[in-house]
Amino acid sequence: MSDLFDKIVSLSKRRGFIFPSCEIYGGLANAYDYGHYGVLLKDNIKNLWFKRFVQDRTDIFRVESSVILNPKVWEASGHVKTFCDVMIEDTVTNKRYRADHLIEDFFHEKGSERNVDGLDPEELQAIIDENGILSPDGNPLSKARKFNLLFETEIGIVEGEGNRAFLRGEIAQGIFLNFKNIMDSLSPKLPFGIAQAGKVFRNEISKGQFTFRTLEFDLMEFEYFFDPENNNWQELFEYWQGKIMDFALECGVDKDKLRFRDHDDFELSHYSKRTIDLEYKFPWGFKEMFALAYRTDFDLKNHQEQSKQNLNYVYPDGKKVTPHVLEPTFGLSRLMTILLMDAYREEDVDGSQRVFLELPFELAPVKYAILPLVKKPELIEVADKVYKKLSKKYNCEVHLSGSIGKRYRKQDEIGTPYCITVDFDSLEDGCVTIRNRDTLKQERVSIDEL
Repeated sequence: MSDLFDKIVSLSKRRGFIFPSCEIYGGLANAYDYGHYGVLLKDNIKNLWFKRFVQDRTDIFRVESSVILNPKVWEASGHVKTFCDVMIEDTVTNKRYRADHLIEDFFHEKGSERNVDGLDPEELQAIIDENGILSPDGNPLSKARKFNLLFETEIGIVEGEGNRAFLRGEIAQGIFLNFKNIMDSLSPKLPFGIAQAGKVFRNEISKGQFTFRTLEFDLMEFEYFFDPENNNWQELFEYWQGKIMDFALECGVDKDKLRFRDHDDFELSHYSKRTIDLEYKFPWGFKEMFALAYRTDFDLKNHQEQSKQNLNYVYPDGKKVTPHVLEPTFGLSRLMTILLMDAYREEDVDGSQRVFLELPFELAPVKYAILPLVKKPELIEVADKVYKKLSKKYNCEVHLSGSIGKRYRKQDEIGTPYCITVDFDSLEDGCVTIRNRDTLKQERVSIDEL
């Protein structure tokens, strides 16, 4: 992994963005907790997403569906049979790996790229055999085989097949299940979308790349329903492709590290006619950040057949249609790590290194930090006054402990755009000093004008 990535992992722990889960018990592989500033950053990203794709529009509506769904849902959607990765095992250590990842890493180390996502076990096995690929520990590998990603659980106190359920492996199915409810309660006109954000669970084989691939993670997603007779799907596809790129850039992702990649036919999901990934250049190569899929009418049609419920859209003239669907998907957990990497800055200031996160104002966990020059009651009183004024609109904090220089450094590392210093002159002139995170310029401003 790169030096930058290691620095982000360290900063995330030190400054309260992301912690290893269950750390006092030795941790849990591929599981992480979000600290105070991590939760704030994640919420800010999510809120910006809802603002751009729901609040700023009139054609997209929200739902929040259950995490545990009836197993018939996953049978109808095809996930029970097809939601799989291909696993391979080190025959000496018994460590398990995704076969496609081992192959891609093998070629990446040789300076080339080879996309094998979606190939079946036999095809992956042939590539491994042909190139003599070994495990990361240098040992022979077992035969490749499929491994289902759904987390299975039991409902109720009696074990048995009749009580089997699954944690959701995607949030799309909860949207499709509520299509009829949205139709009945809101009477939207095609085309329209249904959006939600939430956790999904996948029993994935991970390589330990921090939060890049974990057992549970956050997605933001909407299904955009349309009549293919009235709307050209290619034109809609291009429209949403532009929108997901716009959102990435607004969040502060480095455009030079982004690319769109069309899925080859062999890697398309069972429901997709076309899928593109908006990929980000991680230290280990280009990998998916966002995605856009044309799911046709696969999901609504299958749920209609399996549930025996009418999931058609009915026009005022009585015409019925099963809408087709475009699905923009945004990986929230992955995006957060990307933003930390792209916002990370180091510079030399008066002979010492300064680290800061150049996060957009709207996403920064804390907008203003109010810092009394020293821990004196009269200065704290003014700081509290400033806090009460600004906190009505912005997330702020008052920081009292440590020298003013150390407090500046902490706020720089959590990405606070502005530090407001209250000094003894503030008691006389009613002004405070505002320090800009990025330029370090300081400006004296009246408290009344804040």
